[in-house]
Amino acid sequence: MPSSITPDIAGLRALSHPVRLRMLGLLRSDGPATATVLAGRLGLNTGATSYHLRQLAQHGFIEEDTERGNARDRWWRATHEATYTSFSGEDITDDVEAYLATVAMIYGERLRTVVSELRFYPEQWQGVSTLSDWHFTLTPARAKALVEALTSTVEEVEDSTEDGAAPFVVNLNAYLEPGRLDLREPE
Repeated sequence: MPSSITPDIAGLRALSHPVRLRMLGLLRSDGPATATVLAGRLGLNTGATSYHLRQLAQHGFIEEDTERGNARDRWWRATHEATYTSFSGEDITDDVEAYLATVAMIYGERLRTVVSELRFYPEQWQGVSTLSDWHFTLTPARAKALVEALTSTVEEVEDSTEDGAAPFVVNLNAYLEPGRLDLREPE
């Protein structure tokens, strides 16, 4: 099961910056890197990259990889394989909303890239991906049970070392259908 972190509000605030969220994603998917390497991948200068790395480290998302590099090159690695978040009404502050908006933006960018690359997938990867949705009418208890079951299934998956294995992303998005719930205060 992958290790995960559930950030506190200060951690969510730190992850609300798109550059930091992208950096964390790169360190998780591509492994340890220096500020210089990350700056090149993200089109930033190393000063800005170093600043964002320090912010991620301060909140426990990454740590220095002391087994690599030297006095000039500091290597950084992710401390967890996943970030897990779940919120209820009173938890949704401006900071939480900013974090979730950044996550949605990054997911949207990633999905647009996937769509543009699908036709170029090698034959063995054709038909493996899906951008699907299902619509149900559920009680809150059944909705929660569904999300927990799906999460449990994903967390049981182990990385493969077989030939032909490649990085594969699973996003779980579960929510009330937007615009269908009367959110007005009762009179």
